[in-house]
Amino acid sequence: MKKLIIINGPNLNLLGKRETNIYGNLTFTEFFEEVKGKYPNVTLEYYQSNIEGELITKLQDVGYSYDGIILNAAAYTHTSVGIGDAVKAIETSVVEVHISNTYGREEFRHHSYISANAKGVILGFGLQSYELALESFL
Repeated sequence: MKKLIIINGPNLNLLGKRETNIYGNLTFTEFFEEVKGKYPNVTLEYYQSNIEGELITKLQDVGYSYDGIILNAAAYTHTSVGIGDAVKAIETSVVEVHISNTYGREEFRHHSYISANAKGVILGFGLQSYELALESFL
């Protein structure tokens, strides 16, 4: 059985409430429960933090023992050399995901410190981006 984790960064705990025109009405907890039901043969965990250092620590904690990491570092994608370095340092493959098409948004969102060291990048498919990333590990 594959062991995967979804790691979400800042403000993604507000899904279903914030900018629903971009992110939709579903909370991440609701979505996560749906996905777990669709993939009963996958051990799937979820972690979210608004704090950069906690995200780095979590990547380090799971980065040598899990089969895959689905990472939406949110705004830290565009600002955190530390998260980019953590992805580079660990052995577990990381798929970078974004709910929105970051290239269709503000210019500062066009750069990622994660992409160069990720297995792949999936963006712009709403919450389905996470499922596409999950499928890439199966």
